[in-house]
Amino acid sequence: MAKGGNYPWRHVLITGASSGLGRALAIGCAAPGVTLHLSGRDVARLAETATACAEAGAAVTHRVLDVRDAAGMAGWIAAAGRLDLVIANAGVSGGTGGATEPTAQIRTIFETNVTGVLNTALPAMEAMERQPPGPDGLRGRIAVIASLAAFVAAPHAPTYCASKAAVQRWAEALDATERARGIRLSAVCPGYIRTPMAARNAFPMPLLMEPEAAARITLNGLARGRVRIAYPLPLYLAARLAGALPPAWRAALFTRLPAKAANPGLG
Repeated sequence: MAKGGNYPWRHVLITGASSGLGRALAIGCAAPGVTLHLSGRDVARLAETATACAEAGAAVTHRVLDVRDAAGMAGWIAAAGRLDLVIANAGVSGGTGGATEPTAQIRTIFETNVTGVLNTALPAMEAMERQPPGPDGLRGRIAVIASLAAFVAAPHAPTYCASKAAVQRWAEALDATERARGIRLSAVCPGYIRTPMAARNAFPMPLLMEPEAAARITLNGLARGRVRIAYPLPLYLAARLAGALPPAWRAALFTRLPAKAANPGLG
């Protein structure tokens, strides 16, 4: 299994690198000869990630930046230089808490999880189109962090599920055409990961994974050129099965389960 330094990417940009999966992905890519561009919204935690990556031998730049800032994201990405891999990881989560989902939360989730992904991926594609192919023949690769929630319209987290479904389908569909330009896209669909965002969930999280394990599966899947990287397999199969149920059956099933709390949190 590939580890930091054995992956083919020498120039990597990751959003949401302050903690959780984003931090683990950054550390997983860190190695001598690798340049990392990291962003996040927590100053102290982002600096800690940057320090850990530098200690692993990587050259690191980091910037406090909100992915909803389209101009800021475009300027940051344009100034990064060559990019072999861009990971649109930043995201927020929130549920209904068993009531109506707050309007402000709905807007925050869509603006972060969908518009924020576009603010990352679109400037990255423009930059990659202008750069020469690398040793693998590609101009660059973009990974969008979705979720297994993309496959299930869960009534306790409607906006989160919809936002992840949107970016999962967008990335997978776009890969079919962008590969002609030497740019590949992948949708990463993890299950439950032990992160500050997941810590607020007051319900059982089966097959809960550590961020480091999720990062290894993600990076190895990208190295193999997979368009969809969904894990763990039992939860993926369960999500596909639940998603195939008639809407009324699915609603009846999920309304019997504990509700996901409202208030979106940092990804």
